[in-house]
Amino acid sequence: MTADRIPVYLLTGFLGSGKTTLLNAALRDPALANTAVIVNELGDIGLDQLAVGQASDNVVLLDAGCLCCVNSGALHETLADLLGRRARGEVPPFERVIIETSGAADPAPLLHILLGHPLVAPDFRLAAVVCTVDAQHHLKARKEHPELDKQVAMADRIVITKRDLADAAPIEEFLSDSEIVTAEKAFIGESRPQARLGARGGLQHGRPGSLRAFAFRPGRSDWAGRAAWTRHVSEKFGARLVRVKGLLKMEDTGEIVLVQGVQGVFHPPQRFRDWPDADRGNRLVCIARDIERAELEATLKESETLA
Repeated sequence: MTADRIPVYLLTGFLGSGKTTLLNAALRDPALANTAVIVNELGDIGLDQLAVGQASDNVVLLDAGCLCCVNSGALHETLADLLGRRARGEVPPFERVIIETSGAADPAPLLHILLGHPLVAPDFRLAAVVCTVDAQHHLKARKEHPELDKQVAMADRIVITKRDLADAAPIEEFLSDSEIVTAEKAFIGESRPQARLGARGGLQHGRPGSLRAFAFRPGRSDWAGRAAWTRHVSEKFGARLVRVKGLLKMEDTGEIVLVQGVQGVFHPPQRFRDWPDADRGNRLVCIARDIERAELEATLKESETLA
């Protein structure tokens, strides 16, 4: 696996929430020169692709088809083809990839591909999942469209849109524990798991079947304990464990590992020789549906006895 894998940003958000507007604005930033963009839409006419194509001469735009289908192999094939075309000089060099999903897409299948597919993992790495949240309509729309909560739950970063059309205070309070960034920072750098003291306010709303976020500071860990924990929670919770992201120090090797799981499936961890940020402590964030905090805490305590 190459040390300089290409960062990939997955841009999600509900229909009409401003994903393409955000993307166009970001691509005008010289810091995002040499960016490849993959756009997918529902329907046969790619209007978003035409809009993005006007944004910058530094954009490589590919028609990737519908990437939201669980059984579709389009994403990993598109990324492999894009890399081959760059090597052959058929497209300009690019330093990052942004994938704009359909507004109705479940991000989970795409995350599985970006985190673990053998055609993708050697050359690309997931840098962040960015979600646009509409200040004007989000709070009302989520009552009828549960996929909005899942898009927010999967996101590493939130960009609040349409601030000029609505008071953003209610949505900011709703997302009080999420990482809210400006458009300029949406596709810069990489997101690490944040050790939040409580659940994301925007997710824990008490509705049956609702998503909740829990943050933990695990104790001592090693490779055996980590493997035992991921195997146990995969079997116990399955897809109810919507997303897991954490940084853990393996005491037996001294390595720092980035652990990531999506809907009960865990992918090979990314290894660091030292802590990648100023917070030099174990941290784990779990987004879950119909799982209590005590249940997750019990699994962590069990795994620590193996370390």
